Amino acid sequence: MKNNRAAFRYAKATLSLSIDQGNASAIDQDMVNVIDACSTNQNLVDFLDNPILSTETKVETVFKVFSSLSEGSKNLVNTLAANNRINLFDQVAEQFIALHQIQQGKQKAIVTTVVPLSKALEKTILNKAKELSSATLILTNVVDPSIIGGFILRIGDLQYNASVVNQLDTLKRQLTKTNL
Repeated sequence: MKNNRAAFRYAKATLSLSIDQGNASAIDQDMVNVIDACSTNQNLVDFLDNPILSTETKVETVFKVFSSLSEGSKNLVNTLAANNRINLFDQVAEQFIALHQIQQGKQKAIVTTVVPLSKALEKTILNKAKELSSATLILTNVVDPSIIGGFILRIGDLQYNASVVNQLDTLKRQLTKTNL
């Protein structure tokens, strides 16, 4: 993701201010709505990235598209616009949500599988993941047929790779090491 550092800084400052003002949950909900809109509408992201359009036009559009933004979120948009960084709005939203979850003691756990998880398997993986982290985990399932089978579990910077592709790669490395 481009400009991740700048997005992180804006999100961190917004979170700090919102905690002081007691409106972090309202801004978090706004940021969830921004992520939902941007993930389903690439035109919105392209619009915000367009260097030809004026910042004022972008701000007006953001306020029309997200008419129910809280005051804190409106201040964030205005700050991004004043610093000519409105194109980072979706990235700041992602970073804000991640930082807010960490602040609340929540952590995102991503499990990659070949097929969508059943409720029973999701519960089993979540229980196993809780052994690795003391935080409240939010499990997200990513479907990736290229791993052939098994799963990959990511919690923060910890990764457990039990995929068939990983096992085949390990076997390949071992066989080439021994020159068989």
